[in-house]
Amino acid sequence: MILKSRLLSILFWSVIAAAFIGPGTVTTAASAGSVFKYDLLWALVFSVIATLVLQEASSRITIVSGKNLGEAIRKQYLDSPRLRFIPYFVFTAIFTGCVAYEAGNILGAVAGMTLILNIPSYVMIILIGSVAALLLFTGSTKTVVRILGAIVGIMGISFLTTAVMLKPSPGELFTGGFVPSFPSGSGLLILGLIGTTVVPYNLFLGSGISRGHTLSEMRFGLAVAVLLGGIISMAVLVVGAAITGPFSYEFLSETLAGRLGPAAGILLGIGLFAAGLTSAMTAPFAAAITARSILGDMNDPRWSETSLRYRITWGIVLGAGLLFGLTGVQPIPAIILAQALNGIVLPFAAVFLLIAVNDRALMGTAGLNNGLKNIVMYLIVFITIMLGVTNVSRAAANAFGFTVVNETYLLVTALLISSLLALPVWKNIVRRRKN
Repeated sequence: MILKSRLLSILFWSVIAAAFIGPGTVTTAASAGSVFKYDLLWALVFSVIATLVLQEASSRITIVSGKNLGEAIRKQYLDSPRLRFIPYFVFTAIFTGCVAYEAGNILGAVAGMTLILNIPSYVMIILIGSVAALLLFTGSTKTVVRILGAIVGIMGISFLTTAVMLKPSPGELFTGGFVPSFPSGSGLLILGLIGTTVVPYNLFLGSGISRGHTLSEMRFGLAVAVLLGGIISMAVLVVGAAITGPFSYEFLSETLAGRLGPAAGILLGIGLFAAGLTSAMTAPFAAAITARSILGDMNDPRWSETSLRYRITWGIVLGAGLLFGLTGVQPIPAIILAQALNGIVLPFAAVFLLIAVNDRALMGTAGLNNGLKNIVMYLIVFITIMLGVTNVSRAAANAFGFTVVNETYLLVTALLISSLLALPVWKNIVRRRKN
């Protein structure tokens, strides 16, 4: 019974891995491998640790206080006339990000199947959208997350099998994974690897599905699921390292098939399809859960999993993705806006988490962070602020047609801004721990 319970817990929490391993992660990790081989594996190792720390904190808030992350934010700021816009801003940013990237998720799944089958793209888009809609329409959180967990398993087998077939050097993997290096021109790609793994809407998704779990169950299932997801992302980077020319899905498939045989190309297609399908389901799912927690109430029947409001929310996200996919139009302006908004939301959510898990009034004495967790989380928050500043700067430059400034200058500016924000955050933490 214990073994069965733990397996179900891993399967349940695999929804977090399903959410961060999408076409964006596959593209970023494979590109990092193709350009820098194994040198940036350490960035994924850090990303996995950051994801685990932040997701554990987000879920612990729900389990200890009975309020999920959205409800905690709403309670924190709605009573303040000057800050009551914050919950609505957070929802708008999360929702916009989900809408903007849904088309990429669907088209990523289509790209995977195109590597295997010669089927018109519009047929695949309609099929993928129909499958996602049917599963989301069931209205059962457990059903959705277990199906996503199973698909993540298929994805993991595909990428891990391909990576093992390439026979990478254990010594090079160890050095790349645990010895940080910053090759010339790698700074923004490092931030990209972190940003595509530490996903803002995952914090709301994980918190929203935590109700009814114990701390031990959550920590075990979440730890194993996130670690497995991280290993899959690292396998993608290893697979990308096999490329010797410009990166593209087709070129990667041809390279692998030429080196390892046709089976490797098929496995890549299956893995990419699974990554796109899981993300095409989790983006609408996360949008609906975020809307329910910030705009409604978890106990309000008008926001139940089978309610019209809940279904309209995920339906808009899924429908927008299908529309952009069918028309072949890439929602570039929306993606640029989503990058800017998510660049703000990620550090904001991370800062709020750090403050919340040190709030004695919310967490009680037993639920508070200890010293080691605070040090690790503070470092992660510092880096997410840097990531946010960098992403917003890049998005603004792209939106207004400016040339992106020098990478070193951009990172130094982000570092200075992050340092300025560090002191007030720490003072807030000290004050809340005393109350």
